[in-house]
Amino acid sequence: MSELSVPQADPKAGYLAQRAEIDAAIARVLDAGHYILGDEVASFEREFAHYIRRRYCVGVASGTDALVAALRALAPSASDYAITASHTSVATVAAIEMAGARALLLDIDASSFTLDAEELAQVIERPPGRILAIIAVHLYGQAADLHAILPLARRYGVPVIEDCAQCHGAKLDGKPLGSFGDMAVFSFYPTKNLGAIGDGGAIVLDDPQRYQQLKSYRQYGWSARHVSEFAGACTRLDELQAAILRTKLPRLEADNARRRQIAATYRRGLEGSGLVCPQFAANVMPAFHQYVVRCAQRDTLRETLRRRGVNTNIHYPVPVHLQPAYRGRVALGPSGLPRSERAAREVLSLPMYPQLSDAQIEHVLAAVNTACPDL
Repeated sequence: MSELSVPQADPKAGYLAQRAEIDAAIARVLDAGHYILGDEVASFEREFAHYIRRRYCVGVASGTDALVAALRALAPSASDYAITASHTSVATVAAIEMAGARALLLDIDASSFTLDAEELAQVIERPPGRILAIIAVHLYGQAADLHAILPLARRYGVPVIEDCAQCHGAKLDGKPLGSFGDMAVFSFYPTKNLGAIGDGGAIVLDDPQRYQQLKSYRQYGWSARHVSEFAGACTRLDELQAAILRTKLPRLEADNARRRQIAATYRRGLEGSGLVCPQFAANVMPAFHQYVVRCAQRDTLRETLRRRGVNTNIHYPVPVHLQPAYRGRVALGPSGLPRSERAAREVLSLPMYPQLSDAQIEHVLAAVNTACPDL
């Protein structure tokens, strides 16, 4: 066992990097005495909407709740389908079902791990029923192929929801991801590029009528206190998390720059290793939420790295369509999703967070390069 242990993610390091400011933000909220939907939430919503270049932001209790709310705003019926990829967090599909719709899962592009636009074109031209929405998941900090997805969606009148849970600060054509679709949803789970110290989420959008609808939805459908115009939910971003996020948002660009620096060091250091490293189009500025390599002997590599003090993760070991809860009952695209199934066998997330030291990065590279010739 190596003396140096490198975590795959370390949200505590993010707290320690801004400890004084975060502690001060928490104290500010406690002293104010207003803990739900107060000035901190309203201020964060304005600041985050400006950062994503949207008119509006609605803070909610989690990223999953954000996606449920966005889908509910489209008035789903039990026979409607929401299209997304199977190689994603199960939260994406759980949210579809929580919103009252059906999931239609497609395969991924082999290099980006995001929704296969060619299969999407096949399905949307001959859909099995009404398509409620296309959920474009920007996975690992990589952009989905919006240049193909958006024209298809517009041609057939289908809303696009960007799932931005892993791409805070990533850009396409110089514009923030989250600024392209009809709506976009974010998670502020502690390990995200912009993470709270607890759960949190948000929907960003430009439509003023839908914005008011979402604001009512997050609090019982209230138009005024204790007056429910429609059946809503209880899903509110609290003041403590909003204050923490306000403190961390100004640092996001620098943190993402450090992630890209780490990724560049990984890429140079892994040349000749035999691993497949992340690939990005020239017009994409990734956020590197994860640094995901591919290896045919992934499980052997992972165990070898563990023994050498390098902790890794698998995002995601089982495609949603093969999960026990969903297998055999969710609709699938015509491909049968072979690329998603292969990715699940091969992907491995190396340590990635802004506070990684140069010594830790070199340790990761040395461990991987020592292990790879034996695979």
